[in-house]
Amino acid sequence: MPLSGRYRAVIFDMDGLLLDTETLWHEAEVELFRRHGDEFTWDDKMAVIGTSFEITSRYFADRLGRPHEEGAALVDEMVALMHERVRRQVHARPGALELVEGLRAMDGVRLGLASNSPRFLVDDALATAGLSDLFETIVTPADVQHAKPAPDIYLRACQDLGVDPAEALALEDSASGVAAAKAAGLTCIAVPQFAETDVSAADRIIGSLEELLGA
Repeated sequence: MPLSGRYRAVIFDMDGLLLDTETLWHEAEVELFRRHGDEFTWDDKMAVIGTSFEITSRYFADRLGRPHEEGAALVDEMVALMHERVRRQVHARPGALELVEGLRAMDGVRLGLASNSPRFLVDDALATAGLSDLFETIVTPADVQHAKPAPDIYLRACQDLGVDPAEALALEDSASGVAAAKAAGLTCIAVPQFAETDVSAADRIIGSLEELLGA
């Protein structure tokens, strides 16, 4: 599936795909549950990875035995823990920077970023990793009605880039992200960071972004 000459736009997910932030999210989730007297398990991780904060808030409330109306506060607490971490250190995933730079050098290929994280976290994570100002558009849940797994974020990114979704490629690492990209009409390559992640709905699954270098 060569990238050169096939797609007018490539749209990256951020957490776990472009940046190694899923490990930081996991640290924040573990700390949140510890504060509230419980243990955050790997099954919990697989249940919320890549999902919207709305879904996560309900899940956290149920797991911690709280009313659903308290779920948003739990998510806010987790986000604050995450924000502390992304301002300290964030690394790009293997091949990510090289792939972005290679695509930017191609004529006629536009780049976007589509993330379920809040915009301030996206901006700070990109800045910490040295990846600011590399994307023509960055779309987050604040820009649309529904976050992933709904298609809204990808549809908005394609609109911003002036391309038809059928001419765009999404790079994702989660089931929620793959579902969003496919529902929007994009081709999707999945690069799961964790082997347990079900990304079988993607058009292609690879082990690392490094496999796309020079494609």
